[in-house]
This record gives sequence, C-alpha cells and structure tokens, in this order.
Amino acid sequence: MSGGEILLHATTAALGILSLALLLTIVRLIRGPTLPDRILALDLITTLAIGFIAAIAVRTGFSLYLDIAISIGLLGFLSTIALARYLLKLAEKQSGNETPGETSP
Repeated sequence: MSGGEILLHATTAALGILSLALLLTIVRLIRGPTLPDRILALDLITTLAIGFIAAIAVRTGFSLYLDIAISIGLLGFLSTIALARYLLKLAEKQSGNETPGETSP
C-alpha cells in the first residue's frame, strides 16, 4: 500500500467522522433546550466546516482551500463573540441589572 492510498483512506475516514459529527451537531441545534446550546452548536458547525475544508485540501492537494478555512474560522469567531454579547445583554435586561448611564443597543 502506497502513501497516496493511505492518505486517500485517511481522508475518507476523516470525512466520514466529520459527517457523523455534523449530523449529531444538527440534532443538538434543533433539540437544544436553551439558546446557549444552539449558539454552541453553530460554533461547532463552523469548526466542522473548517475540518471538512482541511480534509478536502489534503485530499486534493490545493492549499488555497486552507485560506478559505481561515476566513471561515475568523467569521465563526466574530459571530460567536457577537452572539455571546447578545446573550449577555439579554440576561441583563431580564434581570434588570443594567448599570446607570449605560445605553442598550
């Protein structure tokens, strides 16, 4: 068995495992009892997308895909920060603990 065949089998296994993880994450996204669970599932979907792109980049040999994966990672990070900030503001409004002089968006 040559190195190319091993790499082909390894990327096939990685794509299969990532597909199973994506399926389980979508179940958590749909069934998630709270909003933070759903946000975490969306963040994991972003991470899984990066894994898919990396596995395809290894399989095809195109390093351009890795630039796309980095961009998706940055967007996923920013969206997670924005949603966490939204949850924080929502929790402050529900508990009535806004600090005086602070304006809410």
